[in-house]
Amino acid sequence: MPATAKRLPARERILATAGELFGAHGLRGVGVDRIIAESKVAKATLYVHFPSKDELAAAYLRRTDESWRGKLRRAALAAGDDPREQMVGLFDAVAESYERHGFHGCPFINAAAESEPGSLPYEVTVEHKRAVRAWVGELAAAAGATDPGALALQLTLLVDGTLAAGKLEQDPAMPQAAKAAARALVQAACPA
Repeated sequence: MPATAKRLPARERILATAGELFGAHGLRGVGVDRIIAESKVAKATLYVHFPSKDELAAAYLRRTDESWRGKLRRAALAAGDDPREQMVGLFDAVAESYERHGFHGCPFINAAAESEPGSLPYEVTVEHKRAVRAWVGELAAAAGATDPGALALQLTLLVDGTLAAGKLEQDPAMPQAAKAAARALVQAACPA
């Protein structure tokens, strides 16, 4: 449990603890009893805030979605005003993820692998992936891509593949190679 978690309201303590545990051990690798023990709440308190483990996992994924999309946007904006550069620059957020101690790959891909299609965590993951792809599609359209949807799909698959590879091997060359591939895709798809 984070050192500051003791001062957080119960709902936030539960969510912070679950986030750390789910991130490190996966959705199936953590039981509700462990979350209760480490967040120092009563079982009834957990179930008041999160009536099921799926609802807790979905809340964790929604919070992660908000954080990750913010990181992607900040990395894109840091690359400048040109949407072509922003599509390449978003890969700096991927590289930054590799630098984080305890990186376990993409939490959404991990959650999808552990969830049944149609379950709440699975659906939140699908929503996240579609939202990221839509945003990249907006950048592609603003950059004048000949087929913004195709470019967005290619770039988000490249992000996902790089994050998935990071679960196995945190080689900093991987996100750099992905960024170089992204630049080539953007240059080919967006006439100057």
